[in-house]
Formats: sequence, structure tokens, C-alpha cells
Amino acid sequence: MPLENRAAQFAPFSALNGHSAAITETARLTEDMTELSVEDHIRLSRRLNMAYERQWLTKITCFIPDQVKNGGKYESFQGVIKKIDHNERIVYFHDGRLIPIDFISDIFCDTFDETD
Repeated sequence: MPLENRAAQFAPFSALNGHSAAITETARLTEDMTELSVEDHIRLSRRLNMAYERQWLTKITCFIPDQVKNGGKYESFQGVIKKIDHNERIVYFHDGRLIPIDFISDIFCDTFDETD
């Protein structure tokens, strides 16, 4: 048997191929989406419309559902709102980003005060 073929029989063997990736995925944490009160929804709606009408730089925090397991994570996006589609319930930013209205948890602008 040639030397190259003999060396192949001693190559590393991984009986648990993919096991490491499965453990990493299981260990990855997700969050549950927080339910908002009626008052929170009213406040967010008012802030969303005000930020859109005045074309303010706006920071929106929203829930991003996980594609693999239950839950997800919260992320914040900043930009100027281009359009609000109330029928489809989507916020469009000038940079092309889309955010579903139902996943928004907070809206912030430097120009908002406590009553907004």
C-alpha cells in the first residue's frame, strides 16, 4: 500500500459531526417579546406619526423574531421615516429598511418631550 493511502486511514474522525454546532445553537439565548399596554400603543402611534410628519431623525427599537427558535432579540435602528403604510402595518425608512409596526417597542427623538 502506498504511503499516501496508509496515511489516510489515520486521518481524524469526527463521529459527532455537527454536534458542536447543535450545542452552540442550543446555548444561544433569545428573549420573549414584551406585550405593550394600550397606553403604550397610543404613545408609540403618536410619536411615530409626529416623527414622520416632521421628518425627524428617529431611533426605533423593535423586536426581531428568531428564524430558528422561539423568541428573538431587540434591536434599535436610526433614520428618517420615508413612509408609514397603515394598511400593511410597515414603517419605511429612507435607507430602505422596513420595520413592522407591530414589533415596535420604543420610538425616540431628541425633540420629544415627556408629553409626546
